[in-house]
Amino acid sequence: MTTTTTVTATMATTFTDIYMPPRLLAPGGAPAGFTTHEQRYGPVALGDPAQLLRTLAESGLTGRGGAAFPTYRKLVSVAEAGRRTGRTPVVVANGAEGEPASAKDKTLLRLSPHLVLDGLQLVAEVVGAGEAYLAVEDHATPLEAALAERRDPLRVRTVRVPKRFLSGQSSALTQYVSGHAALPRHQRPPVREQGAHRAPTLVQNVETLAHLAHLALIARYGADWFRSVGTPAEPGSALCTVHVPGREVRVVEAPFGMPLHRILPLDGIGAVLVGGYHGTWLPAAEAATRTLTVADLGAGVLAALPPSRCGLAETARVLRHLALESAGQCGPCLNGLPRIAAAFQTLAAPGPQGGTREDIARWAGLVEGRGACHHPDGTVRLVRSALTTFAAELDAHAAGHCTATDHSPLLPVPANRN
Repeated sequence: MTTTTTVTATMATTFTDIYMPPRLLAPGGAPAGFTTHEQRYGPVALGDPAQLLRTLAESGLTGRGGAAFPTYRKLVSVAEAGRRTGRTPVVVANGAEGEPASAKDKTLLRLSPHLVLDGLQLVAEVVGAGEAYLAVEDHATPLEAALAERRDPLRVRTVRVPKRFLSGQSSALTQYVSGHAALPRHQRPPVREQGAHRAPTLVQNVETLAHLAHLALIARYGADWFRSVGTPAEPGSALCTVHVPGREVRVVEAPFGMPLHRILPLDGIGAVLVGGYHGTWLPAAEAATRTLTVADLGAGVLAALPPSRCGLAETARVLRHLALESAGQCGPCLNGLPRIAAAFQTLAAPGPQGGTREDIARWAGLVEGRGACHHPDGTVRLVRSALTTFAAELDAHAAGHCTATDHSPLLPVPANRN
């Protein structure tokens, strides 16, 4: 099967000043060393954890790893679990960007590593952590050099995780930090109560940690600084990886509430993938009415599909990748996802479909909510959106023809496993 190359930070062009003054990414697109970082932001203010939590609650910051959970509540739950169990918490910064179409975390770690490391020290102090880890798939050496520039109160260890879609799942990550395979486990008890080394563990996406580093500025100027962009209900900004055919992959910083058509050109586009491979397909006309929201953000991927490409073929390639990337530990992943992926290959090829559509819809209902992690649920989300958005193409395929004129792959899928 023909494949494309996985997106990497070196492929992504950063546009940090198009939609708002840069907060997370270094101005000018050049990596910021520690001296430049401190000149720009000042030293991080490690101090009163209770005050930090109050400021964080007022800011309205939510997680940027896809779940959009209020960050202060996550920190409180880990700290409380530590006090209740008598075990010192662990903090893990999650830079394991297993989503093939995303480059935001890699770009952030390359350009602004010290923002992430500041945030890591802040949350470690808030939860009372005794250990801190920074998990990445690659580019660990520059991060280790950045760590060597600092004199932080808590040592941070870098961990190289396998390049798999599920390596960044919170329970898989804590398993790996504990010396086991990077495989998800059932979420009872949750990692916030029993994660790495069986201790209460905070797993936080690196983009969220970079926002936390701005607590030094929030403490000086108030939570209104963070809320000065975005919307009252969804304050702040997010990093997005933008895919437009014929252009370089871009990583941009945009405020919540910004219309998608200002981030992603929609002229001559047939459909848009919002959120990544666990996200949703939207018709371009519908995407033109949407704004950037926490609910849709997912992995921060926005990808434009022109009418010349087949959305069914693109989805089939992605589904095959997701099925191969599953941990294979539970029925929905071991049996359900491969069956759905294989059936979708039938829909992607012009010709008789029989009851394939109905089978896929039924199997999607059977796997949803039954996995050890949310991998089946995210995959089903993509499937259902494809069946709706590309309904006309499904009918054309059933009649024996495809409307696409360009059959080259568009969305990145790692070549080593497909």
